[in-house]
Amino acid sequence: MAVQPPKGFLERMKELLGEEEYAAFYASYDNPRFAGIRVNTLKIDSEAFREAVPFELRPIPWCETGYYIDEQTKPGKHPYYHAGLYYIQEPSAMAPVELLEVTPGEHVLDLCAAPGGKSTQIAAKLRGNGMLVTNDINAERTKALAKNIELYGVRNAVVLGESPERIARAFPNFFDKILIDAPCSGEGMFRKDEDMARLWEPEWIRKYAGMQRDILRSAAALLAPGGRMVYSTCTFAPEENEATIANFLLEHPEFRVVPLRPNDCISPGRPEWLEWLAERGEGRDYPSEIVAQTAMCGRLWPHKMEGEGHFLAVLERQGEGQPQEEAAAYGNVTSDWEGGPRGKRDSRQGHRGRPGTGHDAKGVDERELLESWRAFSREHLSEAELPGEPLLFGGNVYLSPLTKDRLDGLKVVRPGWYVGSVKNGRLTPGQPLATALSPSEAARVLDLSAADGEAIRYLKGETLQVEAARIRCSENAGLKGYVLVTVDGYSLGWGKWQDGMLKNEYPAGWRWT
Repeated sequence: MAVQPPKGFLERMKELLGEEEYAAFYASYDNPRFAGIRVNTLKIDSEAFREAVPFELRPIPWCETGYYIDEQTKPGKHPYYHAGLYYIQEPSAMAPVELLEVTPGEHVLDLCAAPGGKSTQIAAKLRGNGMLVTNDINAERTKALAKNIELYGVRNAVVLGESPERIARAFPNFFDKILIDAPCSGEGMFRKDEDMARLWEPEWIRKYAGMQRDILRSAAALLAPGGRMVYSTCTFAPEENEATIANFLLEHPEFRVVPLRPNDCISPGRPEWLEWLAERGEGRDYPSEIVAQTAMCGRLWPHKMEGEGHFLAVLERQGEGQPQEEAAAYGNVTSDWEGGPRGKRDSRQGHRGRPGTGHDAKGVDERELLESWRAFSREHLSEAELPGEPLLFGGNVYLSPLTKDRLDGLKVVRPGWYVGSVKNGRLTPGQPLATALSPSEAARVLDLSAADGEAIRYLKGETLQVEAARIRCSENAGLKGYVLVTVDGYSLGWGKWQDGMLKNEYPAGWRWT
């Protein structure tokens, strides 16, 4: 057996599943783990993707943009990965966002988002219309979250590092859709992560179940009437799954479970396990109508499909939806902003500032600094109309889907799409601006090929020799200025051309290693 799960866990699963099903479940640990990639349709459609990538792809049944892939092909070692054309993701982890049924124009919250795979999946479904608020309370994990939002070219996202209850105070009844990929004991990931199997303790189940109930309470206050939220875990424990949903329904009668259609991939919930918990003195008796609703949840079992273990519940809040303008009324919360040092920026750091003052952190008139962004746009962008309101924080310019007052007092990692930093009245464009631009939106473009190694040299930070004729300039744009560097037509980063040489502006923290 490749992975040896904890003895206490196996004994518990044998009692829950019974002899026959347990034998099939236990045998699944002898199977290889499954790897997947998901197409980033913000940059490329699925058909073009299948034609472009050199990998052998096999469709994942529950995600139309997901594909099984052989891990040995090392999909992270290809220029297309650095262009954000796909996200490397465990196949089962693609299911929750599909059940959320996001449509363009909605306000969506990913409440426990790091490292950001599901957030990029949501963003692709929004297609740049509407708003994504993506959050994780762990400051270290928000670095990866912000980086993935930037790499995958998301323009309409705000990244927070807040507790769910503080977000609920700032955005009551605001969101159309909420994803809760809850922290859990991780039993479903033992085959993927041997360290998790080695470190697992039975006490984790009770600890995480308490956390999950608190998160769901906050999420209930965030969801607009008529809205939908998906609760998911990667564990088998009924305390964290059916019992968590049953307790939530008891506390929130305005919610109901949306039935999932069981199929070859998604199995139904296990309501009988609520009785099992009660008999052991670790649960309670629930009304029959609530028990019945837990059967409408779903489970992904590693012995029944090609992926790891997950639990899924789709919840809808009853009542008529209300205009989002009405939902925008809220009471301010107060705290200092957290992030990187003032006046400095790194692609993995947050920012410190106080919104709504009309001045940046050093007291400089904000309007003058924002004019540097407009000047850059006129010179370096091909008359592109980019979404969002320009906001300035500590000399950094963002295009935000939210106004400043909506962010006041929250721990903001990214208040929107980072487009650049201002120094001495001039804007230096940020890497996230480049990754989210299409070539048609840039005044100057240099296209590199993935096949000849030139793109990898750029990604390693090397200076390139480039003939002037290779720089495509829009009308009225000369060669002088920032050049958007692409690979086979997909954006990678910035460069500056002069006298046959391309000065490499690809940031050190993003480089090919």
